[in-house]
Amino acid sequence: MPVTPKTIKAAAFAALAATAGLSAIGAAPVSAHHHNTPAASAPNIVETAQSTGVHTTLVAAVQAAGLVDTLASPGPFTVFAPTDTAFAKLPEGTVATLVKPENRGTLTGILTYHAVAGNVTSSDLVALINKHGGSATIDTVAGGKLTARLAGDTIIITDAKGRPTAVTQADVSTSNGTIHVTDGVFLPA
Repeated sequence: MPVTPKTIKAAAFAALAATAGLSAIGAAPVSAHHHNTPAASAPNIVETAQSTGVHTTLVAAVQAAGLVDTLASPGPFTVFAPTDTAFAKLPEGTVATLVKPENRGTLTGILTYHAVAGNVTSSDLVALINKHGGSATIDTVAGGKLTARLAGDTIIITDAKGRPTAVTQADVSTSNGTIHVTDGVFLPA
């Protein structure tokens, strides 16, 4: 079955229902990325995020939202992965509030706003940006939109609230897709 935003969202909510019972520090130039060729023996998106040492908050949020199985499934997915520092920029208490069981739906919406169906490399993003005159719209699994553009050779993603976020490390290959590390958290409208 092809993976579409609708099937990922359905899987995410199925995982939520079952448990409810219930997307590198300095800006990296785009040219510095490595070619993304996921290997079956490579860790998946969740395992990769768990191993970085800078995605503890993201991993905890994915676990609280019941999305581990979804993001560990074959995919492919592209995830814009905010670092712990990015989450720390949110108003105090935001993360603690979001990971509460009663806020699971909101948390799932925010996390799936960081995911895109398919394997989208930085080269793909740059090509889309250039093709569309300097700005490209990206559809997320949550059904929202992100806008990608370039600032020099850094990819900047702007969320629905108009907040720009830099991709600080592009093209982290996983067995089920690609991770682009970001210095901010995307917030849907």
